[in-house]
Amino acid sequence: MRALITNDDGITSPGLQELARRVESVGFEVVVVAPSFDASGTGASLGYISRDVPIKYQSHTIENLKGKAFGLNGPPALCAISGFLGAFGPMPDVVISGPNLGLNTGRSVLHSGTVGAALAAQNFGIRSLAVSLAVSDPWHWDTACRFAIDLLEPLMLASNRCMLNLNVPALPYQEVKSMRWASLAEFGSVRSQIVDEGDGELFFDLVETAYAPPPNSDLGLVNAGFAAVTALNCSAEVWNTQISVGSEFAVDQALPSADTGGKLEAPEAMRFAPSD
Repeated sequence: MRALITNDDGITSPGLQELARRVESVGFEVVVVAPSFDASGTGASLGYISRDVPIKYQSHTIENLKGKAFGLNGPPALCAISGFLGAFGPMPDVVISGPNLGLNTGRSVLHSGTVGAALAAQNFGIRSLAVSLAVSDPWHWDTACRFAIDLLEPLMLASNRCMLNLNVPALPYQEVKSMRWASLAEFGSVRSQIVDEGDGELFFDLVETAYAPPPNSDLGLVNAGFAAVTALNCSAEVWNTQISVGSEFAVDQALPSADTGGKLEAPEAMRFAPSD
């Protein structure tokens, strides 16, 4: 089986390199394709695409890794898609993104480059796993990598479009209570805030979210010492009982919305049986 390893913190991240070695050690053929810069907060963006402007990349050497590694001048989702398109060898069977320097929990996963790479892989029919680690000094890379490896076997038996988001507490592996399924918290572990303004300038910073998350949410579980895993789908349609596929649009219709009881449904092209 072939695994593409990426992240949004850049090709030089020690966590990325340790994860690549661990995945290779359990029998995967590994290729690393990660941004050549810090691409945090880029979500599933591809950046500027033009046939007239090449996307540059460079080979990198990762100590004790047999597989090849490349730093791509593009965001994580583009790294994943370049693997799908065969730029760095055969299409991977799984894309693993991370471990991120900080949690990616709650609705803010929308903005995460770590999660964005995994969702892009899912969109192209590849199993994927996003891995994020709570902040600490020193970083607990071993914990994040071991839980990622724990998830690999069941992930490889799942549908081709299975995408998992794993968040790991800042603890030694043996001190983590267990791994549990989690809902998305309402907010992430941090939020953006404008801290200053100038003439035509806005200064943003990330500050800790000051709220108590639900106990069984991803953030709530990590705060309680559990590893939290959530299955995500990047392309969900929303329907209500008044509107169906092919019906005429009317200005007086109640529009579908998830927060008014709308039904979430994957597009037809993404409805796969577990054996696919």
